[in-house]
Amino acid sequence: MDINPVHVRTLQAIARSGSFSRAGEALHLSQPAISHHVRHLERELGVPLLVRRGRRAVPTEAGAVLLEHAGRAFRVLDEAREAIQRLRGRVAGRVTVGTGATASIYLLPALLRRLRARYPELDLVVVTGNAGEIASAVSRGELDVGVVTLPVPAGRGLAVSLFYVDRLVAIAPPASRWRSRAPMTAAELAREPVILYERGGTIRRVVDDWFRRGRATPRVAMELGNAEATKKLVGAGLGLSVVSQIAVKADVRAGALNLIPLRPALHRKIGIVRRRDRAPRPALLAFLTALEGAAKRARGAANP
Repeated sequence: MDINPVHVRTLQAIARSGSFSRAGEALHLSQPAISHHVRHLERELGVPLLVRRGRRAVPTEAGAVLLEHAGRAFRVLDEAREAIQRLRGRVAGRVTVGTGATASIYLLPALLRRLRARYPELDLVVVTGNAGEIASAVSRGELDVGVVTLPVPAGRGLAVSLFYVDRLVAIAPPASRWRSRAPMTAAELAREPVILYERGGTIRRVVDDWFRRGRATPRVAMELGNAEATKKLVGAGLGLSVVSQIAVKADVRAGALNLIPLRPALHRKIGIVRRRDRAPRPALLAFLTALEGAAKRARGAANP
């Protein structure tokens, strides 16, 4: 029996994201290549490893067993690699990071660039998903660390610390009626068609709760999982939205969107989650140290 570790890594990516296409994006592989990896594993083992549940691909019982054992094997190999690099006086090894779209696009790239420049042998793997999925993957040991919207479900043996407080704002098309607008209440925003994040994500729950506290029911025109698509549709005049302020700074400066503060103000907390029962390896410690430094800089910028 020949179990290809590359194919097992592909199975891990599918299990984390629930999607062949998302796994392909994370691994920079085509969907036919992803499918080939899974078929090869299933032929070798003689059992199905994935099953469709609605729109998601989830591991079968056999798939879960394989992933559990493979996760331990990969961790041992990573620890061996890091131990060897420590003998050479270097920080090296794989760090797997799970996060959401906002952090992966607007918060982490500069940090990852600095880390790569300082530690060229650090292998950084970033995957995206919703907060619950990522917290579960960290709890199972499939990911080293998550940078996700809080809160995450308790009781997973996770250590959670604050990374960033993200202000949420309304955005509108660059029409004159929205310029220099006073802060908008939930009742006022609910009178307009709104484009919201898709259901199931933590940020959508934060926004829905804001509307509930304002005793308003939004007129939901569209539900999307992509902030960039949301901005384009708002800019085209198809509705208003509630998004992260850091996601629209450049668009507002360029005059492509108008920013409207919310009343009461709305924030979400982005946290760092990792296993409580494991001391961080040198590679992971380097990443966590960089995250803490970035968090301090962000807090200093917010409170000059």
